[in-house]
Amino acid sequence: MNAVGIDVSKGKSMVAALRPMGEVALLPQEFLHTAPGLDQMAHAILALGEDTRVVMEATGRYHEPVAAALSAYGIYVCILNPLYIKQSGAGSIRKVKTDKADSLKIAKYGLDNWVDLREHTAMDTIRQQLKLCSRQYNIYMKTEVSLQNNLISLTDKTFPGVNELFSSPARADGHQKWIDFVMTFWHCDCVFRISEKAFTARYEKWCKRKGYHFRAEKAAEIYAQSCELFVTLPKDDNTKLLITTAAQQLLAGKMTLAALRAEMTRLAQQLPEYDTVRAMYGVGETTAAQLMAEIGDVRRFPRRSSIVAFAGVDPAITQSGKHEVQSTATTKRGSPHLRKTLYHIVCTYLRKSPEDEPVYQFLDKKRGEGKPYFVYMTAAQNKFLRIYYARVKECLEAFDTQQNTVQD
Repeated sequence: MNAVGIDVSKGKSMVAALRPMGEVALLPQEFLHTAPGLDQMAHAILALGEDTRVVMEATGRYHEPVAAALSAYGIYVCILNPLYIKQSGAGSIRKVKTDKADSLKIAKYGLDNWVDLREHTAMDTIRQQLKLCSRQYNIYMKTEVSLQNNLISLTDKTFPGVNELFSSPARADGHQKWIDFVMTFWHCDCVFRISEKAFTARYEKWCKRKGYHFRAEKAAEIYAQSCELFVTLPKDDNTKLLITTAAQQLLAGKMTLAALRAEMTRLAQQLPEYDTVRAMYGVGETTAAQLMAEIGDVRRFPRRSSIVAFAGVDPAITQSGKHEVQSTATTKRGSPHLRKTLYHIVCTYLRKSPEDEPVYQFLDKKRGEGKPYFVYMTAAQNKFLRIYYARVKECLEAFDTQQNTVQD
């Protein structure tokens, strides 16, 4: 039994190995994250013999090349939340913080929790890719909101209210009618300086070219509104550059988001719990992918309260001696991205009021008790997560049973 602990950092890793009774099987050694360095690391671990398991912390992106290289050699790799290692203590009251000490501490954790170490699999790689896409999606969403506000601010000076002329949502490819419209009719003078008949004909050709539905009534409405507008920027090359550039940037952002949504859905559909998650009330394609990305494999949580704590939607506990606080705020120690997704899902319950759904029934009960808005919304998120945990865990266990049966 060889427990290998790897302390991963940027560009290099410290590797050590322990056997039962504290025997050091491999003194701490440093390996670079280069192709030769990772090969040397793999051969050093393979030289320890069979029944060897590697334990490392999830350190953002730095652990990924190490895990991939060792897995390619057929080495058993387990990736853990750093909090587990931190809380293990390593049996010492001295404060020692070095790469060598940390690698031995991780190896000791591997020995102490040998039977609970779960191997990193190809499915875990899909989950990592999904999480990365989800995080990038969140970043681009913030950028898209900023770009949209910027374009609306500019068009308020050249074509006020143009963003409200069309109610069409964004298409699957990211294009949205009002943005494409602004690219061509970037100033109200582009509309009312020609006759209504000429504009209608031009608008009809534009709709056909861009693949949008044409209605003569809408053309008349746009023309009538443009004749009544007062603008503050002239129709010149400078204004055209500002408007069209802002519109192009926003369109590019929306197309990026559309591509990321499609990729997130593609990755999520490869995971066995996708249909189960998608079937839950209030969960759409994008929210399903985001939930699965942030939560990962639910089996890494030993109980329902663990996943609730991970999301940070559990109430904090404050008690000392005879003093105990009865009403406390939520911990908010977990993933803010997960909490945001949960909030959007619960907002759907609040908006649609599905009487037969347990989450809504619980929300309505708390609201009926006179609880404040954020209290009953958080309570509903807590309830949703507990149901999610039970359903998805059952789904994954059934999937594993089926896979084992097929292999036998």
